[in-house]
This record gives sequence, C-alpha cells and structure tokens, in this order.
Amino acid sequence: MATEQDVVELILADHRTMEDLFREMRDVEGDREGALKTFADLLIAHAEAEEAEVYPALKRFRNIESGEVEHGVEEHTEANEALLALLEVDEIGSEEWDEKLEKLVESVNHHAHEEEATILNGARENVPAERRAELAAAFAAERERQLKAGCGDPENIRRLLKS
Repeated sequence: MATEQDVVELILADHRTMEDLFREMRDVEGDREGALKTFADLLIAHAEAEEAEVYPALKRFRNIESGEVEHGVEEHTEANEALLALLEVDEIGSEEWDEKLEKLVESVNHHAHEEEATILNGARENVPAERRAELAAAFAAERERQLKAGCGDPENIRRLLKS
C-alpha cells in the first residue's frame, strides 16, 4: 500500500464519518451530545482545511470550475449556520433539536453530494496524483491544527460566521 494519501480520499473519508455521526445524533440510545461535539469539531476543521489548503489550489487547475469552488465556500457558511443553531438548542432530543439536526443533515449532505460530483471528480480527473498527495498533507495538517484548537466551539463558529 502506498504511503502517500490522496486529498480526494481524505475528504471523502470525512464525509463518511459525518454520515456516521449523523446516525448517532439521531439515535435516541446513542451518545448524541458526544456525537454532536465530535461532529462540530470535524465539520469546522474539515471546512477550514478545505478553504485554506484545497480550494485555492484547485481553482488554479483548468477544468475545475472556480464557481463550483466559490459555491462550496458558500455552502460551508450555510452548514456552519445550521451547526450553530443546533449547538444553541438547550435540550438534546427535543423537538427543536430534532428539527435543527435535520436542517444540518440536509445542508451538509447537499454540500457533500455537490462537492463529490463536481469539485472532487474534477480533482481526480485534472489534478496529478503527486499534487493530490501534496494537498492531502496540507489538508491533514490544517485539519489537525483546527481540531487541536477546539474549532467546533460555538464561540469560534460565531467568529467564523462574522468574518
């Protein structure tokens, strides 16, 4: 097995982890609060790493629509807003919490589907494997830096939404 990673595969792995966390947040017998905390950190770290390391690099490649990349950034903002709304609900499992969770699920799943169909397929087709490996290293490093900083904290999300 190669030691180099592919940024597309790292991003897809995060998307699958987010789907698993959604299932846990919906499970009345699961650790919904823990899953939400893990999800909040992952979503913010993932989006910030994409915007800092991946999206700017992909905009430089032909056949990857910069409009799709810009749209991805807009969808990150929408997901962050939905995440913050869920984090601000007082009672986990309440009707309000379930409604906000479903809005978050819809927002994130919509973005992941579009990103996979457009940006990530474009990267697979147009970005050389060596460059995808470089982007994987940069993405992983920034993602880890964000996670260590507690990026899913509601105060940080509010700060991100204001910038």
